[in-house]
Amino acid sequence: MSNIPKKVQAFLEKHKLSALEFEPGSTPTAELAAQRIGVPVGQIAKSILFKGKDGGYRLVVAAGDKKINSGALKRATGAKHRMANAGETEDATGFLPGGVCPFGLDDTQVTILLDHSLDEYDTIYPAAGTDATGVPLSPDYLQQITGGIKVEVT
Repeated sequence: MSNIPKKVQAFLEKHKLSALEFEPGSTPTAELAAQRIGVPVGQIAKSILFKGKDGGYRLVVAAGDKKINSGALKRATGAKHRMANAGETEDATGFLPGGVCPFGLDDTQVTILLDHSLDEYDTIYPAAGTDATGVPLSPDYLQQITGGIKVEVT
């Protein structure tokens, strides 16, 4: 039986995508996900939630081997940010850290930001709402189905 949250599963089905599923807890970091899927760390699309001083939440999706630059994030959004804590992340997205993903967030106030680092790859693997999943798709399709805004924050 799948542990993928219902809202994520419905989103994936709507967009004709399917998730790779592994043992629970096996892909909570970009490094572990890359090992499990068998791809370079950069192909793992890590999703990190930030809370802005303006009160807004931004989900930054970036290549797994890149670091988010806080100055670049401020320039892209007009607000200073800090990484959201686990409780804020779960409250804002419905996902726990390690399984945060850009799918099924239509009913939230979270803005999705897609870093240009994702464009280095034909196929990327964001999580599917759990710490044991990866969804293969192209960066362009990710933008199309999530409405994510392209930014340069790494």
